[in-house]
Amino acid sequence: MKILANDGISSKGKELLMAAGFTVITDKVEQDQLAKTVNEQGIEMILVRSATTVRKEVIDACPNLKLIGRGGVGMDNIDVAYAREKGITVINTPASSSQSVAELVMGHLFSLSRFLQDSFKNMESGDFSSLKKKYAKGIELRGKTIGIIGFGRIGQSLASYALGAGMDVIAVDQFTTPVKISVPLGLNNNFDVEITPTTDLQSVLGKLDYISLHVPKQADGSAVITANEFSKMKKGVLIVNASRGGLIDENDLLVALDEGVIGGVALDVYENEPNPRKDLLNHPKIACTPHIGAATLEAQDRIGEELAQLIIGQFGK
Repeated sequence: MKILANDGISSKGKELLMAAGFTVITDKVEQDQLAKTVNEQGIEMILVRSATTVRKEVIDACPNLKLIGRGGVGMDNIDVAYAREKGITVINTPASSSQSVAELVMGHLFSLSRFLQDSFKNMESGDFSSLKKKYAKGIELRGKTIGIIGFGRIGQSLASYALGAGMDVIAVDQFTTPVKISVPLGLNNNFDVEITPTTDLQSVLGKLDYISLHVPKQADGSAVITANEFSKMKKGVLIVNASRGGLIDENDLLVALDEGVIGGVALDVYENEPNPRKDLLNHPKIACTPHIGAATLEAQDRIGEELAQLIIGQFGK
């Protein structure tokens, strides 16, 4: 069986699949040529990340497609329900990238707190004394409260890092089942903290020094954070979105930044990927990364291996 890993796959994942008798193609196919290539080359499985979409049109045009795999968590670039109606297996790797995304968020929290991105952009001006004065109002994470909106695998992994940094954690989720968070202390020790999520986001917004979003794209396309939520936040709050573009209303965000309602925001995801708005990218209070939450060597190995094991388990000889 032929597999097109159109957005790439780790060497480990490819090796496992090839050893099991699959042919793995990693040559990038442009979106408008995807269905044609699948049919011409007899491809029966497509693996994607966030760049390639597999919508109804591609599914209908590829009658021999047996599997669509997403290397990552969110599957909003795949028409999942429609594919499954057509008898196509759809898989993803929800557990593989949790640590990497959580570490990126922690990096953004530190960066926002100490103006690292903005200071880097301005150091070449040579105005050392003025810049030192400009960035003299950094804050420490220890002792602050972070609200984690969405308390699944990634949210829980972030909670472990935040607790380890001395932060208080308030979790917001649709479920209120208590969750035990393990916080490693070195390699051989850890302590556990139990966190009970709340379902009432509005009631906790004013208590938060930091906010990180970890929920899927909403079914109706609506934003989770809008002008209404910004109005209830603590002045100067710092926000990170490494989940999905569109969870924060980008127009309302710019207003809140310019009016000083929030202190800064870090974005790894955008509404219009891969062409985010320039006024977001250029804003001095926005730290930007190009959707790299899962882009670590370790996460890519885990993603590739998990995809391979799922495929081999279901389609292997």
